Amino acid sequence: FIGKDNIVFHCIIFPIILKAHGGYILPTNVPANEFLNLEGEKLSTSRNWAIWLHEYLDDFKGQEDALRYALCSTAPESKDTDFTWKDFQARNNNELVAIYGNFINRVVVLTNKYYDGIIPKPIDLDKKDLQVLQKVNESVVLINKLVEKFKFRESCNEYINIARHGNKYLADQEPWKIFKTDPKKVKNIIFVSLQISSILAIIGEPFLPFSSNKLKRILNHENHDVKWEWEKILAGDLLIKPGIRINEPELLFTKIEDSEIEFQLEKLRKSKIS
Repeated sequence: FIGKDNIVFHCIIFPIILKAHGGYILPTNVPANEFLNLEGEKLSTSRNWAIWLHEYLDDFKGQEDALRYALCSTAPESKDTDFTWKDFQARNNNELVAIYGNFINRVVVLTNKYYDGIIPKPIDLDKKDLQVLQKVNESVVLINKLVEKFKFRESCNEYINIARHGNKYLADQEPWKIFKTDPKKVKNIIFVSLQISSILAIIGEPFLPFSSNKLKRILNHENHDVKWEWEKILAGDLLIKPGIRINEPELLFTKIEDSEIEFQLEKLRKSKIS
């Protein structure tokens, strides 16, 4: 709406009229972001200084979530931020591929290798098992609070921390070294890792919907008795059931090469010249 009078009416007076009328649910918090720049300059569709979604989907097939993740984790919620192709590549390769994807792939591969894909039954989880589950639960609680406050950037960054917890736990426990000497412990490690994987599948739906659906398919979630929902996770309930067979591993994310990034930068340079 143009004009000071219109702004006053629609932003102040109109909500008062609606409240007096009753029967309407009025917004209590209207979040607004600052500006997102592109490679150090303001976005401009007229100058073609932009990333066109249809071109991105053609150039990065099956990598919709990589862009969603990069945009959410650098969202200009409190100040202007800058989207760069190099940062996009780093976040995909160093976080989604190297942390999240690596964790899921190792868990699924080990489950298929050691137990023919059948989720093992845990026996007396030890201190380290319970500690990592507690850390993950704390992250889930924090994400829930941040989302309610519309702090999506922080919640996205905390989400990847869950994958970090799982990746570190698996690397520290090294089940591949003790499979023959301590089979009971390995069962616990794999079960806990699959539990973390299932949490990532559900909590990730707002951030990485395509990857979350793929992960749920890998974990064969439809055959688990517990209904997978945020409330169950917040309560610390287990989401997976021993004895269920998971599916074969699939790569959730793929590495983005330097040549692909250079191609995007060259497109921007050409648009600037023209």
